[in-house]
Amino acid sequence: MLYIGVDLGTSAVKLLLMDSEGKIKNIVSKEYPLYFPHPGWSEQKPEDWWEQTKVGIKELIKDADKSQVAGISFGGQMHGLVILDKDDNVIRPAILWNDGRTYEECDYLNNVIGKDKLSEYTANISFTGFTAPKILWVKNKEPENFAKIEKIMLPKDYIAYKLTGVHCTDVSDASGMLVFDVKNRKWSKEMCDICGISESQLAKCYESYEKVGTVLPEIAEELGIPATTIVAAGAGDNAAAAVGTGTVGDNMCNISLGTSGTIFISSKNFGVDKFNALHSFAHADGKYHLMGCMLSAASCNKWWMDEIIGTKDYGAEQKAIEKLGENHVYFLPYLMGERSPHNNPNARATFIGMTMDTTRADMTQAVLEGVAFALRDSLEVAKSLGINLERTKICGGGAKSPLWKKMIANILNLKVDVIESEEGPAMGGAMLAAVANGEYASVEEIAAKVVKIVDTVEPDPALVAKYEQRYQQFKEIYPACKPVFDIITK
Repeated sequence: MLYIGVDLGTSAVKLLLMDSEGKIKNIVSKEYPLYFPHPGWSEQKPEDWWEQTKVGIKELIKDADKSQVAGISFGGQMHGLVILDKDDNVIRPAILWNDGRTYEECDYLNNVIGKDKLSEYTANISFTGFTAPKILWVKNKEPENFAKIEKIMLPKDYIAYKLTGVHCTDVSDASGMLVFDVKNRKWSKEMCDICGISESQLAKCYESYEKVGTVLPEIAEELGIPATTIVAAGAGDNAAAAVGTGTVGDNMCNISLGTSGTIFISSKNFGVDKFNALHSFAHADGKYHLMGCMLSAASCNKWWMDEIIGTKDYGAEQKAIEKLGENHVYFLPYLMGERSPHNNPNARATFIGMTMDTTRADMTQAVLEGVAFALRDSLEVAKSLGINLERTKICGGGAKSPLWKKMIANILNLKVDVIESEEGPAMGGAMLAAVANGEYASVEEIAAKVVKIVDTVEPDPALVAKYEQRYQQFKEIYPACKPVFDIITK
């Protein structure tokens, strides 16, 4: 049988076709626009996602035996607010995960409702990217749109709805809404009341590997797939990437270097760090995970290369980088504000330490190192909880860079396992579809079967020591700059 994994990303939808043994048969990517109507705002049109997903599926399976397509599932950008009216039409463009407009609403949730109550209700506190503050923003700033809301959905769930006609979501993605009781895997009545919504306005919540329905006959005909094709709930992109990299079970780690960057630690037990610096979410394997999320990771390198240097030859720029652990230039990677561990939408990207002999390569190196140092910030929080890791998997576009993987290994002092497929969320989505279709008994079973480690980047003790000194300097920069960020963003 064949399974389609849909990775609904911020810049594009990536679609992957996988067979029952986990072999990738084809990959297709389709881009769509990203809109910034005001500084710090970030929006997309759900209709664009759907149109490009359909185009992508047709291209993905054009040379395959379409009768063998048995399932579809998802990894999707998290937290985005998609609101539908009584006719299931999109009311306004989706407000995305990296949108920073909800500063006032977050302040209200964290400081008026209170972080302790939020953590009690949802296991998390409010971040500007989360869905609950976006709901409050629409309520406060666009009351005419708020009054029309019949359904509140997340990005990938809109695609599931268009495929099946079912309003659904999954526990991992719902965990990032701040209206979900993570510990008990159900909607939080208290948070619904705080947001002024009813539970009936929220989608039915499934485990990630559960079937939510089958493809509507007219959609199946349009796409050229069987009407018996099942659709599984899927997962938020990071949980789906964790499935795709085999980061399931207890005390496993995955680092994702995509548009955003994450350090993802799976756990059989529910847990919350006392400062809520890490997110505590339900995992796609039926258990839980902790996650540190930075808003700009590989996107920092893309910005630096495309917009500032003006080149698409990323590899050539990295070849000029020779002296690791000796760079005097630092970069704070906060192009869209920052989430973990600082929770500060006013944070800004910053270069510091340049002198007359600073080179273009030094600046490029600082960008790559800055992302790795910021991931280390979240790792330090995990260590404070008694979590001791020796190794991590890695995925995302940035994981294709040997240099960046070497930096990650030495800055975080972890063995970095490179897997055969670095497709992350799309692979995870296809794997979840296979579990939903009954080909595998559990997420752990399919992960053990199809995820293969092909290389390990080992930390070098001498380089670890050099980077330790650099990290101790790096972590002093944000506290020093924070008062300035608060001034310049007013």
